[in-house]
Amino acid sequence: MGQDTGLFKKILVPVDFSPCSDEAFHVACDMARLCGAGLTVLHVIDMGTLESFNRLGLLAVPSDAALQRRRLRHHARLNVRRLLESAVAKGVDLTRVILEGSPFVEIAKTARTEKVDLVVMGSYGGRSGSVDKIFFGSTAEKVVRTAGCPVLTVPLPVSALQRKSTEA
Repeated sequence: MGQDTGLFKKILVPVDFSPCSDEAFHVACDMARLCGAGLTVLHVIDMGTLESFNRLGLLAVPSDAALQRRRLRHHARLNVRRLLESAVAKGVDLTRVILEGSPFVEIAKTARTEKVDLVVMGSYGGRSGSVDKIFFGSTAEKVVRTAGCPVLTVPLPVSALQRKSTEA
């Protein structure tokens, strides 16, 4: 572990497995090593999306919701494990948390209840073009307003943005 600077002891990195979230994870690991901080990796399963699918009839039968919920939890565990076992996470004191609910609510609540010193998150996530963002703002913006601690938002590196624009 890195030197204890006393600046940050507990860092929270919410992840949604998007490229921007992966970049935030890299930055959070570097910050944790630099400060000698513990790092909590948080994934929130957005139950609002599952409920919307059910209301729109996108699930074949209502009983599919329980099966889909189990699949989402399994997918989350696998993806968080991939991050925790990655080379970038070597030497970092990591904790994994998987919750269900509204992402910004659970992120802010975790930041407050766990007395987090810093939240490091992607500036936008997997659903960046969604109607939710247009009408309600991004998850990152809401966390900045409600977390009660500093929030570092991490954009995609320019090279990744250029790659994405040429693929479109």
